[in-house]
Amino acid sequence: MQAIRRLFAGYVDYHRHGPLMLRYLSLAGLFFFPAYYLLRFTKADPGFDDWLLRIVDTAICAGLFLRDRWPERLRRYYYAYSYLVVIITLPYTFVFQSLKNGGGTVAVGNTLMATFIVLLLADWRNMIVMLATGFGAAVLTYIAFDPSPSMPVDYAVRWPILLGTVVGGSLFKFALERATAEKVRSAYASLAASIAHEMRNPLTQLKHSLEGVQQVLPPPGAFHHSMSSIGHAELDVLYRHVAHGELAIRRGLQAISMTLDEVHAKPPDSASFQFLSAAEVVHKAVDEFSLGSDEAHERVRVHVHDDFHFRGDETAFLYVLFNLMKNALYYATRFPDTRVDITVGEHEVKVRDTGPGIAPDVLQGLFEPFSSFGKAGGTGLGLAYCKRVMKAFGGSIHCESQLGSFTEFTMHFPPISEAEREVHRRQILEGAYAVLAGKRLLLVEDDAAQRVTTRHKLRPLGLVIDDAADGQRALEMLARHAYDLVLLDLHMPVLDGYQVVQRVRQGQVPANRYVRILAHTSEPPHVARVKTQRAGMDAFVSKPCAQLQLAMALQRALQRPVPRAASRPLEGRHLLLADDSAYNRRAVAAYLRDAGAEVTEVDHGVAVLERLEGETFDAVLMDLNMPGLDGLETTRAIRGSSAGWSRLPIVALTAHSDAPAIDAARAAGMDGFLVKPVDAPVLYDTLLGLLSLPRAAGEVTPALPPASPPEGEGPLLNESRLDSYRRLGLLDELLADYLPEIGRLLGVLDAAVEASELDRASEALHSLLGMSGEAGALALYTRVRAVYVPVLEQRRWPDDAAWLAELRALAGRTGDALRAYAAQSDPAGIAHRG
Repeated sequence: MQAIRRLFAGYVDYHRHGPLMLRYLSLAGLFFFPAYYLLRFTKADPGFDDWLLRIVDTAICAGLFLRDRWPERLRRYYYAYSYLVVIITLPYTFVFQSLKNGGGTVAVGNTLMATFIVLLLADWRNMIVMLATGFGAAVLTYIAFDPSPSMPVDYAVRWPILLGTVVGGSLFKFALERATAEKVRSAYASLAASIAHEMRNPLTQLKHSLEGVQQVLPPPGAFHHSMSSIGHAELDVLYRHVAHGELAIRRGLQAISMTLDEVHAKPPDSASFQFLSAAEVVHKAVDEFSLGSDEAHERVRVHVHDDFHFRGDETAFLYVLFNLMKNALYYATRFPDTRVDITVGEHEVKVRDTGPGIAPDVLQGLFEPFSSFGKAGGTGLGLAYCKRVMKAFGGSIHCESQLGSFTEFTMHFPPISEAEREVHRRQILEGAYAVLAGKRLLLVEDDAAQRVTTRHKLRPLGLVIDDAADGQRALEMLARHAYDLVLLDLHMPVLDGYQVVQRVRQGQVPANRYVRILAHTSEPPHVARVKTQRAGMDAFVSKPCAQLQLAMALQRALQRPVPRAASRPLEGRHLLLADDSAYNRRAVAAYLRDAGAEVTEVDHGVAVLERLEGETFDAVLMDLNMPGLDGLETTRAIRGSSAGWSRLPIVALTAHSDAPAIDAARAAGMDGFLVKPVDAPVLYDTLLGLLSLPRAAGEVTPALPPASPPEGEGPLLNESRLDSYRRLGLLDELLADYLPEIGRLLGVLDAAVEASELDRASEALHSLLGMSGEAGALALYTRVRAVYVPVLEQRRWPDDAAWLAELRALAGRTGDALRAYAAQSDPAGIAHRG
């Protein structure tokens, strides 16, 4: 019996990854058995009338074809049934017919055909068993029921040919399977090497971040004393290292997702596409790519000739840019003069490097999957993914190169008309208005000009807006009135934004303890994400922020469910968590308990069924791959039960996100699907939706700073932003308030530099950064940012001694450009202001 089980297991394994072979067999049998029976009447002497045998063959093929309609309890016998179908319809039927018809050339051909089909349908061991069983049963039946059985001579003498067919076909099939297995092994090895190569940089960055954290933390013996007196600067360093580590992890997960998506030919989901600024996404990609790498920062330059918008997915396009920059710098150690220039303009983004170039014969297949040139450990999936993404965006990508000179990738995007952009803008504003109209918002900002700007942006949304100039005033207003939203600047005098949030969440203003709070900050997005989430804020938007980005951020924040007591949205829920890995359970269970749920943990499917029999649960979260009874089998058992818990919500937990895994989970009866590692917001959102509670919005995508090319490599002004100000009627206030304030801040910088007051200079640069970005002063914003980042993160003055003089000169040219722009709109009354 053990030998039979092993033999049958080999047959099942042979068809587990190729079930279509059995389906095609059943379909052919349904057609050919009746059809060839009708052909027999075209002969003068039809011979043996095998109508009953053909009816049986057709009927059992129909049963095989209709497998999806089998009762659930019978599907476990499908492979055993198919085993009998193969034996009966092929070796048995054709040999029996041949014997009854007295042999002949047709009989020999039919037997060889049946043998060849069995050869394709089973591994060599089961093929021998199937042929021997079918042939033997046919001969015995013929002898038992034929009145004068005899073996046709011409049929018998051709059995050595049949034996040769079996042996030769088996050897050929064995060689083919070995070659296929070698190709699969090679592909797996290349895929593993590719993922390892993609993960090396993120893991190195994560290691660097952890080492930075260790350097800031006090020694274990002095832990309690030192942690109580840790300074503001040290705390900022810790947060930056944590943010860099989190960013590295996101990059690694993106690399894995990209690789798996390309292996499964999975295009980006067009339902998630948004209108994106090409320059903004390019600058974000360069900022994140060069983070922690001085070499990458020095070698990559961005040139924005004119910004444009396209419809696509930001994460997918970011990875396209990451891949192109990584490829461009791959040979930087061998070619130390390599430079990468990224140019934005005329609905194209070009990535050009001065590396070794690519040969013309290689260019032809450069974007094909598993095509790689001159790189060890790569699968060539990166450029194939780039092509798939650009095609999904409605655009294209091509490459030009010259050996020893350059390589240039050009991504072309379909133009978006002004009418389309206006329709999109109206849709966003109307959707936000439907949610936000009549709601009360507190705007907390110490900069009067930015308060005016933000009010103008929010005017179409129907909000009732109060404002406060500092954190103390904000707390006083929060104590007097109930608010729906707070838009909070983080860097303010008296009390900063973090102190305000801490007091609000601690309950010092009870009526607003759980008010939705959005941070409004100039900090780098990856740092702001970590700090605002840890502080208890609902989201953040970067300064400066376009009107549509701000509207969407406020809308998403308001649509988040009001937290229950102690911000525990799953309070009172009893959840059953099944996973054979204790480490995986620990992380998911921690998320669930932090949200207030009671969690019962088990490590296999049988335990799930046992717990359901004795306890009451609100939902089940289950790993798909567990020993014994796996997640799919357990789900089928739950759904097939007549107990009250048979309709419990079931969420799949798995590391596989491909379509077959999702389809299998859905077919088994699962209600949700979460990919490991599970993010807490996605976990809560899925469960709240299945438990019929108000659904939480997905994680807010932070709004980005404006596109900002280096000085001299693009226009002084961001005219698209200024156009929006003109449409909002804000251009007067811009010139009347911003230009004098920029001059004042430069004066503060002068005094801070003269007195060597780094903190005071940092505060002035922070204000100047937000001011220039909001004013559409593109080149000034870039120059201020280049100065501000090292001052903030590295606590040092810029290396260039002339930086302040350059800022003053650039501010002067920017003021002239702003006045000239305004004069085009209102030459009579605006150009002289400021």
